[in-house]
This record gives sequence, structure tokens and C-alpha cells, in this order.
Amino acid sequence: MSDVDYVIICIAALIASGLTFFTGFGLGTLLLPTFALFFPLPSAVAMTAIVHLLNNVFKFFLIGRHTDKDTVIRFGIPAILASFLGAYSLIRLATADPLLSYEFAGRICEITPARLVIAFLMAAFALVEVGSTKGQIKIDKKYLPLGGLLSGFFGGLSGHQGALRSAFLIKCGLSKEAFIASGVAIACFVDIARIGVYGAKYDFLSLGDRVPLVAAAVGAAFVGAFVGRQILHKVSVRVVQTIVAVMLLGISIGLGAGII
Repeated sequence: MSDVDYVIICIAALIASGLTFFTGFGLGTLLLPTFALFFPLPSAVAMTAIVHLLNNVFKFFLIGRHTDKDTVIRFGIPAILASFLGAYSLIRLATADPLLSYEFAGRICEITPARLVIAFLMAAFALVEVGSTKGQIKIDKKYLPLGGLLSGFFGGLSGHQGALRSAFLIKCGLSKEAFIASGVAIACFVDIARIGVYGAKYDFLSLGDRVPLVAAAVGAAFVGAFVGRQILHKVSVRVVQTIVAVMLLGISIGLGAGII
């Protein structure tokens, strides 16, 4: 790979990590397509998973002390369990014909029923967030297991569990620190389970000659997370909610259109 390719991937990792420090999702969504520009999809998936997990571990090191343990237990355990059902459903749906296929920016984009459902849910969460101008809508913690089931299932189905997780947790009345730390802790557990599944399908040892690139991407992601941590105290809860809403809308549009 050329130096320019390294720079492109590292910039994508840095910016995505900085943004996702506040939203709790988006690193994989933004980094996977970047890796896929240069490598076959299986390798891109494996490299993205490694960067995603290590970045979450680093973020937990930065802010983990603010984790709401009750939230992690009630939300995280159902999410992990439901992710297996989602993955199984993905296998069953893998042979289903897309509703629509078209070419965009030199690649084939497919609109599938699963993507449309997920896009609708994300957009609905985002619109509720935008409509709550004073941020007063709360979700009782007794519904956390239900949120975990939904997030885990669609995470297994599409890999986009972070957006649904954030859309749910942002309404649970957590502080901005607890919101971010709890999401990171849950993501770490889900990532570990996901890495295990990928390890059964993809040969991580085959990435040997790409270790320097993965290490560079991890380092760039660490820098993005560190910068995000430094400015966290300057950001209000409402700003975090607005960022989450905007990111949800953007990703829901990309999913619904088959671009993501």
C-alpha cells in the first residue's frame, strides 16, 4: 500500500473515533467501507473488528469509571444473547433477493427488507430525539432488557447495534459520562463475542502482512478517542443528544438507500 492509502485509512479512523466517542456508534460504519476500498470484504471486516474492539477497550480505560453497572447488566446481557439470534436470522435472509439494486459511485447498492426495517427504527428514534426539544422524554430502566434485545438482534443481523443502543440509552436519564461509558462497556462485550464469531469464519492469521496498517489505524482511533475525552467536559448533554440524532438520521438514510 502507498503512504497515501495509509493516510486515508488513518484519517478515517481518527475522525470516526472522535465522533463515535460522543454518539457511541459509527466507527465500524465509517471504517469498514474505507478498508473495503483497498482489501477484499472478509479482510476488511476482520480488520475493522480488531480496530473497533481495541478502540472500545481504550475508551473504557479513559471513561470506564463512569459506567452505570445496572444499565450494562440489564442491557448488555440481553444484547449479547439476542445477537446470536440476529446472526442466525442473517444467515436465513442471506439468500433473499433484494427489493432493489442500483449502481452508485462505482459499486452495487442493494435495498433489502432488513435494512429498511433497521433504517425505519433508527429514523424513528432520531425524530423522537429531535422532537424532544427540552430532552425531557425518559425511558424507565425496567425496559432496558427490551432495548438490549432489539439492539443485539439487529446488531447480529446487520452489525449496526451501536446506533440502536445509543438511541435507547440516550433516553434513560444517564449523565453524558455514564451514557458514553455504559455504551462502551456494552460494546466491548458485544465486540468480544463478535470477534469470536469472525474468528470461526475469517482467518485472522492471514492478516499478518497487514498488521502495520491495522496498528496505524488503531493508533489513529486512539488519538480520536483521546481528543474526544479531552473536550467532553465542554459538551452538554443536549449537544450529545443532538449529535446522536443527526448521526442516526444520516445512517438510517444510508441504510434505507442501500449505500451502507
